[in-house]
Order: sequence, then C-alpha cells, then structure tokens
Amino acid sequence: MSENKFEPNGVLIVNKPEGITSHDVVGKIRKLYGTRKVGHTGTLDPLATGVLVILLGRAAKAAEYLVADRKAYIARLTLGLTTDTEDITGKILTQSNDIPTRDVVMSACGEFLGRIKQIPPMYSALKVDGKKLYDLAREGIEVERAARDIEIFRLDCTPTDKTNEYELYVECSSGTYIRTLCADIGARLSCGGVMSALHRVQAGGFDIENSHTLEELEALDIDARYSLLAPTESLFEDLEAVKLPAFYEKLCRSGCEIYQNKIGTKLEVGTRVRLYGANCGFFALGEVREYENGTAIKAIKTFSL
Repeated sequence: MSENKFEPNGVLIVNKPEGITSHDVVGKIRKLYGTRKVGHTGTLDPLATGVLVILLGRAAKAAEYLVADRKAYIARLTLGLTTDTEDITGKILTQSNDIPTRDVVMSACGEFLGRIKQIPPMYSALKVDGKKLYDLAREGIEVERAARDIEIFRLDCTPTDKTNEYELYVECSSGTYIRTLCADIGARLSCGGVMSALHRVQAGGFDIENSHTLEELEALDIDARYSLLAPTESLFEDLEAVKLPAFYEKLCRSGCEIYQNKIGTKLEVGTRVRLYGANCGFFALGEVREYENGTAIKAIKTFSL
C-alpha cells in the first residue's frame, strides 16, 4: 500500500450496511484514510442502509451548513403493529389483524403528500433540556415534543406479496423521520404501522449509484481510496458560483466583506454562494449580507488556505 503525504480532503459516499451505527462507519473511515478529521451528515439508524455522506479533512467543516438537503428512501411499511421505537426493532405495544384493503392503504398514503406536521419520535438524537430523547426513552421517560414542519415531495406506495406489507418510495425534506411517517400512516388506518426496513437512495444530491461499500474501500490501496473523494464544493453545487479577482479574493480571505457593486453581482440578502479565487478555485462558502454602505458578500466558512 503506497503512502499519501497529503491529508485527505473531500466527500465520500458510503453505502452503509445494516447493523452498525453511522458513528461506527466514521470510525472505519478514520482507519482506512488515516485521519481523525472525519464527520458525516444525515445520521442513519443501525436498521437503515444506504447513502451516508462522509466528510473528510477540511470538508468536515461544512457539516453545519448542510441541514436543508432533500433525501429519498425506499422503506418497508408493516401494518398491524406498533412499537415504542416506531420500527420493527422496538418493543411491541399493540397488534391488530384488522388490516385495511389495498385501496384504503394507498389512499391514506396520499394524504401525507406536501407540507405536513410531524412529531419527532422519542427514540431520536434530538435534545430536550440538554438530554437526548433516546436517553430519556431508555429511562422510561416520555416528554412532550413540538411538531415540526416537514415536506413530503413524493410518496409511492406499492403492495408486496404480504397483505400487511407495503414498499414506500419517499422523497422528503431534511428532518423527516421515515419510521414516524410509517407510524403515522398506521395510526391513520387505525391498525398501527411500523417501519421494517429502510434504504436511503439519495441525500443532498448524492445517489446510491455513486456510493461505495466498506468492503470495497477496504480492498483498495490508499491512492485508490483518495481518488474516490469528491471535492468539497460538490456539497454546494446548487449554489451560485462567484469568482473574485485576485485583489478581492485577498480581502475576502482576510475577513473583509466584498461589496456587490465592486464585483458586478446583484444577489439578494441571505443568498449563499460558492466563492472562487482568481487562480485557486473554490475556497469558501459566502453569504450576501446588508451593510451600511450596501450589500456585500462575506466568507462564512473557508475551506482552502
């Protein structure tokens, strides 16, 4: 295995296997790439498989800015059952043999399209008064959770060969809990429902087709692993690119705001952009802000020295 003297920087798409946590994947990637600077976006439960976006090196600094991405899943909904975790791994709370017809189930699924409210599950990493909900749940404590706004862009419901089981294809906003969606569908049908399988096929513009299994990564030498890293800027491909002349690039890197009337841009306040230098390529994430003398772009996170 050859040595690579440079610190790994970039984005790696892992096809997470069932049975391990997202943090477990991070630990394996740290060993494979020889760096502690590894993070991830969009946690997947141990039951879930599929796209896990891994950030290495300076790319890990982007995690806090990646909260509004769109995701897609293939899930299995099992009706006639409720559990404390809202998935098949939890403690069974109720069981029912009164399963609605196929048409009724598919009609109920259609009612969840669009902007809806969703109450996060107790078994989640959200915090209340500094404590994670799943820690409270394990102590037998249930607390009130505020409903959150989410959006279901697409929800396809396909029957399987079991009368109480359906395959769901879901495209949704970030922050959507698919197991809670399954539980809510089951509640709407008055028979109960749990998520019995979950496979994420898209997250933040990255598809399962471009992912790599841990076994594939382990079989490669270090140079081949490096070649799989996508550039950090790929995390922000939906943002407009602004190229700064050398003089303004230097000012921007020094923490100065760059007034739009100086560089010929007319972007709205609050707009985020990819910042490129005259010769260095992408170097920072910027945001348009209002100042006393007008609107200007300011770097909010620098990724390249």
